[in-house]
Amino acid sequence: MSLIPTIEHLRDFDTALLANTISTIDQTPAHEFYLDRSIQSVTPGLGPTVGTAVICEMDSSTPGPDSELEPYWQQLERIDRMEEPVVWIIKAVGSRPDHECILGDGMAKLLDSIGVVGAVTDGCVRDVRGLMTVGFAVYARGTVAHHCGLRVRSVDEPVEIGGITIRPGDLIHADDEGVIRIPPSCHEALPDAAGRMRAFEHEVHGTWRRRDLSIDQKRRLVLEVGRKCGFGDRLRL
Repeated sequence: MSLIPTIEHLRDFDTALLANTISTIDQTPAHEFYLDRSIQSVTPGLGPTVGTAVICEMDSSTPGPDSELEPYWQQLERIDRMEEPVVWIIKAVGSRPDHECILGDGMAKLLDSIGVVGAVTDGCVRDVRGLMTVGFAVYARGTVAHHCGLRVRSVDEPVEIGGITIRPGDLIHADDEGVIRIPPSCHEALPDAAGRMRAFEHEVHGTWRRRDLSIDQKRRLVLEVGRKCGFGDRLRL
C-alpha cells in the first residue's frame, strides 16, 4: 500500500510531536525510533522532511583518488522510478570519520530532481548555502570542506545511524530538532492520533501555566484531557 497519503498528512506535524504520539499508540520502545543528537539539521527551516528510506554505505574519507559510484548510479535509477518521496540514508564507512563529506549542493540538485526530499547521514556535508537554495534538507554530523574519492560500499541494506537501525522502506520524519523512524505498526493510525496529540498539547500547556491550581490538580486535569483526546490511561504522568 502506498505511503503517499500518510506522508502528506505527516508533513503537517513537527517531529517531536510525532515522537510523543508514537509512544501513546505503539509498543515500539522509544529508544528504537529516535536518532541521537549527533545527527542535526544543517539546513534549518526546511523541514519537516518526510519520506521512505533508501540506503547506501559510502566511504568519502579514505585516502586515494578513485571513486566507485556505479552502485550509486544504479540506485538513482531505482529512486527515479519510485512514486513516494525518498529520504536518502547514507552510512559513512570511511577510515577517517571526521573527514567524511557525503554530499554537496551539486549532488543535492541531482537527488532533488528525482524525488529525494532530504538526506540523513552520520557523515558530514558541504555547500550549505547551496543546499538551502535547492531546498534540500540535510541531517548530518556537521560540515567539512572536501572529500576523497567517493566509494559506495553497499546499497539497500539496513544500517545503524544515530544509535538506531534504519531499514530500506522505513518511513522517516525529521525537522530542526531531530530525526525519527516511524514504526510500520503505527503508520495507519499516526495521522489521526497526531491531530489528537496536537489538541491535547494545546489544552495541557494552558493548564501547566495556571497559578491557581495545585500540582495534583494539574496532574488530574491533564489525565482527564488525555482521556478526552482518546489516549485513555496510556499517558504516564
